[in-house]
Amino acid sequence: MNTARKAQDKGRTLVLGTILANLKNREIDLRRPATDDEVVEVLRKGIKIRREAIEQYTAAGRTDLAAAEQSQIVVLEEFLPPAVDPEEIRAAVREVIAGGAKELGKVMGQIVPRYKGRADGKVINQIVREELQAG
Repeated sequence: MNTARKAQDKGRTLVLGTILANLKNREIDLRRPATDDEVVEVLRKGIKIRREAIEQYTAAGRTDLAAAEQSQIVVLEEFLPPAVDPEEIRAAVREVIAGGAKELGKVMGQIVPRYKGRADGKVINQIVREELQAG
């Protein structure tokens, strides 16, 4: 954040300030410092909120505001751990399905904890649905 302030990058300073405030609020709720997983959760929630805003702005024809939200997402994604390769998720899903789980909820229940904080839930859900239909 200090680097963004020194560079007078107002957009980056704003988004980082907002996320740091969200993180501080989370720590206050927890009454302890946030763990790495909880920090990632705050970042992912910030990204999710901005993606929803992009959808609304796009529907309203405000591409300028949608572009601003997209640039904020890019800034937040810099602080996330590297994304998991979808093929790795797909292999894990196939393994769980081969183990006897044939329902969406049961497969998701086993896969999501493995990739929590490293993969988007929508991506996991899409892969699970594709593999269940294929199998």
